[in-house]
Amino acid sequence: MESMKCTGPRTLVIEELSDEDGDVMAITCKSRKRKMLLAIEGPSHNNGVSVEDEVTVICLDDGFHQEEVAGVQVGEEGEGEHNDTFFDVPVDFERDQGESDKEDPEEDSDFVESDYRSDEDNTNLLIVLVSRQKPIVTILQMIHTMLMKRIQIRQGIMMKQVGDLCPKIKKKLEEAKHLSGRCIAQWSGGTKFQVDARAQGRASSSTEAAPRKRTRKSKASQTEDGSSANPEAHCHISIRIFTPTLFINCGVGRYKVMESSDPKGAELPPPPAIIPPNVVPTMAEGKSVEVYKKPSTSKLVPMSRPGFGSRGKSIQLTTNHFKVGVKISDGYFFHYSIDMFYEDGTPVTANAIGRKVVEKVKETYDRDLGRKEFAYDGQKNLFTVGSLPHKRLDFVVVLDNISSSRRIGNVGGSSSYDPAESGSDRKRLKRSFRSKTIKVLINYAAKIPMQAIVNGSRGQASKEFQEAVRVLDIILRQHAVKQGCLLVRQSFFRNNPRNPDLGEGLSGCSGFHSSFRATQAGLSLNMDVSTTVIIKPGPVLNFLLENQKVNHLRHIDWIKAKRTLKNLRIRIESSGMEYKITGLSDDSCKEQTFFLKKSKGQDGDGEEVTVYDYFVRHKHIPVRESADFPCINVGKAKRPSFFPLELCTLVPLQRYTKALSTKQRSTLVGESRQKPQERISVLQRELRSSNYNADRMLQSSGISISPEFMQVEGRVLSAPRLKVGNGNDFFPRNGRWNFSNMSFVEPVKIETWAIVNFSDFRDIDFLIKTMLKCGDMRGIAIHPPSHVFQEKNQHKREPAAVRVDKVFEERGLRIKKEIPKLLLCILPERNNIYGPWKRKCLSEVGVITQCIIWKGKRMNDQYITNVLLKINAKLGGMNTYLTAEYSRSIPMASRSPTMILGMDVSHGSPGRSDVPSIAAVVGSRKWPSISHYRASVRTQSPKVEIIASLFKPVSDKDDEGIIRELLLDFYRTSNSSKPAQIIIFRDGTSESQFDQVLNDEMSQIIQACKFLDEGWSPKFMVIVAQKNHHTKFFQTGSPHNVPPGTIIDRTVCHPTNNDFYLCAHAGMIGTTRPTHYHVLLDQLGYSADDLQELVHSLSYVFQRSTTAISVVAPIRYAHLAAAQMSQFIDFDEISETSSSRGGSVTVAGGVAVPELPKLHEDSNQYVAAILVAARTQRRRLREVTVVMVVAVWQRQNSPR
Repeated sequence: MESMKCTGPRTLVIEELSDEDGDVMAITCKSRKRKMLLAIEGPSHNNGVSVEDEVTVICLDDGFHQEEVAGVQVGEEGEGEHNDTFFDVPVDFERDQGESDKEDPEEDSDFVESDYRSDEDNTNLLIVLVSRQKPIVTILQMIHTMLMKRIQIRQGIMMKQVGDLCPKIKKKLEEAKHLSGRCIAQWSGGTKFQVDARAQGRASSSTEAAPRKRTRKSKASQTEDGSSANPEAHCHISIRIFTPTLFINCGVGRYKVMESSDPKGAELPPPPAIIPPNVVPTMAEGKSVEVYKKPSTSKLVPMSRPGFGSRGKSIQLTTNHFKVGVKISDGYFFHYSIDMFYEDGTPVTANAIGRKVVEKVKETYDRDLGRKEFAYDGQKNLFTVGSLPHKRLDFVVVLDNISSSRRIGNVGGSSSYDPAESGSDRKRLKRSFRSKTIKVLINYAAKIPMQAIVNGSRGQASKEFQEAVRVLDIILRQHAVKQGCLLVRQSFFRNNPRNPDLGEGLSGCSGFHSSFRATQAGLSLNMDVSTTVIIKPGPVLNFLLENQKVNHLRHIDWIKAKRTLKNLRIRIESSGMEYKITGLSDDSCKEQTFFLKKSKGQDGDGEEVTVYDYFVRHKHIPVRESADFPCINVGKAKRPSFFPLELCTLVPLQRYTKALSTKQRSTLVGESRQKPQERISVLQRELRSSNYNADRMLQSSGISISPEFMQVEGRVLSAPRLKVGNGNDFFPRNGRWNFSNMSFVEPVKIETWAIVNFSDFRDIDFLIKTMLKCGDMRGIAIHPPSHVFQEKNQHKREPAAVRVDKVFEERGLRIKKEIPKLLLCILPERNNIYGPWKRKCLSEVGVITQCIIWKGKRMNDQYITNVLLKINAKLGGMNTYLTAEYSRSIPMASRSPTMILGMDVSHGSPGRSDVPSIAAVVGSRKWPSISHYRASVRTQSPKVEIIASLFKPVSDKDDEGIIRELLLDFYRTSNSSKPAQIIIFRDGTSESQFDQVLNDEMSQIIQACKFLDEGWSPKFMVIVAQKNHHTKFFQTGSPHNVPPGTIIDRTVCHPTNNDFYLCAHAGMIGTTRPTHYHVLLDQLGYSADDLQELVHSLSYVFQRSTTAISVVAPIRYAHLAAAQMSQFIDFDEISETSSSRGGSVTVAGGVAVPELPKLHEDSNQYVAAILVAARTQRRRLREVTVVMVVAVWQRQNSPR
């Protein structure tokens, strides 16, 4: 009898029955014409079984001798897909190489007979089990054990395999590759493609994307000349061949092409030319199809450093990097994958348990593991120095006193009881929660040469170097875990009772960041002070009262409490067990019931009791304060498990990831500030307490860390000269200046304006006089306000949007008679009016606004001057210029039209994954100026950093992307000059996203340029600015911060890439954080000195400040535009409107997101330093002007 592979449960029709042994019955199945032995328990195995009956073959039981029972491969007869849901059996790759490829016409081609050649697997047959008097759990455990053995054996077979795997599949792929050159698919719009097959001049018609379906090949499908009709088949990923029909999956559907029907196999004409990869199909007007050629660009990589800068005054600095010594360079890190399972086969998912398991394995099987030290990442990866004795290792460990949220099944539907309760399941529950038997599987994955660390520090960067540094970082994380730290990526936090109180049950937690980095001086350890927010540990009752600022539990909002408590971990004081909160009970502790089984009763014996009665009467634990309030649920939705509130305590070091209030954020920033010398002392103390040199894994890796801070040499660049009013210019001192005796370089004139007061500020006359006086001193001609609107007291308790509407309803008629040029809005210190107010004014009314906050103090001249800086910029004026841009002496940028872009993406607050991200791009205008900017903003998918709407063609002539909008604005404001050079500053991306910036975003920008003018090829420079890093610099021998203009491009910078650190601003509070600039692409040919001077100068052109800022102005403008638009919009309202009314959405990255509301056209009459041009897909602002500019642009480039 033949041996075949079982791929899952099958239903067979019995044709013949015969007894071959006492407990074995032979069955002959229809259409297969072969005998299969069916093992059945009991003497009367054939009772109730007869010919034509259907028998379900499931699995074989290991109680039968394998030599007596044959394996069975069973396939479904009839239409439809085969069902592989019961078993996931690997492909048999040990088949006889000489086996014929001919298919049995009576056999389903999806099931192929196979013969195992492995000595270890020659009797590995699945056992057919039809009827056994065993519990289903036992059967499942048996099946699981047999499958694990089978997988293990087949893995061994695979490791021994020599030669090609799956030769038949390889042959079919070669045939598919050959036949795929005979057809060509062209997009016909929507989900239609026109597929042409160059076979006897025949071509298939356009085909709609069909639903997924599999059909069987039959004799009825043969045509008269012997060729096959086109049965449909599903090809999910790429082209596949089901001879003689070719199936193509083009992403939106499946298409089929008939092969030649010539029975003699005449030679087909040569295949058509291959479509170039830079051609993408586009839909033209009507039904015709035109092809738009995408610019052909090769993959870009970050550029190497062309040289070092030399300008500026030299300065000696200390940095928070520590030199790392590498003693071993000829060894290897061995990478192993680790899997853990409970006794019932359930995977171990809890990270904390995973670390305990690895520690137990190390303790129990140290000799079997070759006494190797481990580096475990807490999930699936294990690293060692040198290999383990075997590539595959299996261990079983028993852990005691484990706290886990896994549950034993409770009696009684949707209710539950204390996991430590008395009753018939007490022993099982104790065993479940106090000890666990866990099976551990360790499998070899890869090895990483330690030489890569040495090579990487010399500039020979590779993927192996990144993997080796990752291993070292994992060692640091493991070291912190052993010290009881909270891990947040590479930052580690210890429990400290002196943590600052932030209010609402939160506190700040100080820790430190620690990671390895490759520098020009070799490998270094970067350590820095870090701060996070944690939940204050203690009783849950106290936390809720403090969080909601109430004095009694009856005042608590329990819906809000449920959201706040979810996923927090608690400890039950009576048992010491820890659980994760999943929710709250619907009823109070005295009303919430569950079914309590009797201690020695049978299933169903028991009574309904309340949670209160159970703890008070059965457990003898008093419940006083929380008896009338909801219970905490630590179970699942269908299996809840309740505890009274007063018995629960929040465990320490639980990170709070949601948004903080303004006051909390201010308190946290204030508490975490540290002067340079204080920060140095903290880092020295943390390095000593960490004691990395005593870590055994680092020792075995040959890693040693110096206790001394690294010394670097920096340079201090001179501040650029600024130009102000009346032809005067000056040099800023210490990165700062003021307008005490100066006027704005381009002041505006404010004739009509009004004041709207939402606060209790009453000294309006003093405010008006001060504004008129300060405006006159700065050169701004300000007329007295036309109106002063005071909010009525009865409206102050209304929602913010209603308060704004009330002001316009009551005062709107007078505003419409004479539209003001400016609305000055006075807001109270704590308010939520800003967003609705901005939205109303800019989107609906069309008026520029400036908000000021009254904090109960008189507004002095300096405060009003700072307000006038913003007003002048918003209305189109300029406060200062760079003298170099005024005299056209900026290297490279002043010689030919140069456009500067700043790009940033603002994401929703932490904990809000449903809020769309906002992408903002600002572009310079009025060349040769580099101080004028305007912004364009779009929404995109939540938490997506790469901008998806830079290029957005909607037809062969129209592009609604951001870049086109900014290019046209530059052209219109720069004397009809097209930018020959485009400098891009990108913010917010990590080093792992540099490739996407260079290739995805740059590709969109190039396409937008080519779409506007095919013959136009500007040069590009791409610079990424990073603020969220941990490198700090300190003056050697001085307690002060580094001076503004300090630049570092040696020692701690990348060994080969073009990067530098710049502290352009003066750090007045705390320790100065430099900006890390990465030059990824430079087609302009800037020298190191000229580029660093340009970046430094761009930190002085931010029009809203009288200081140099920490990052270039284009990035700050982009960040400001994105942040303001996020406040501008109530996304909750937009989401609700879009879903309920069918509002328009845009798709970015495959996720539907709401569109930004369009600005009022009157808001665009004043183009200022920051003008947010938000628009919908169907309507563009200033449409007539844009069309005219495009026409002029294209006319200038047309052949004469």
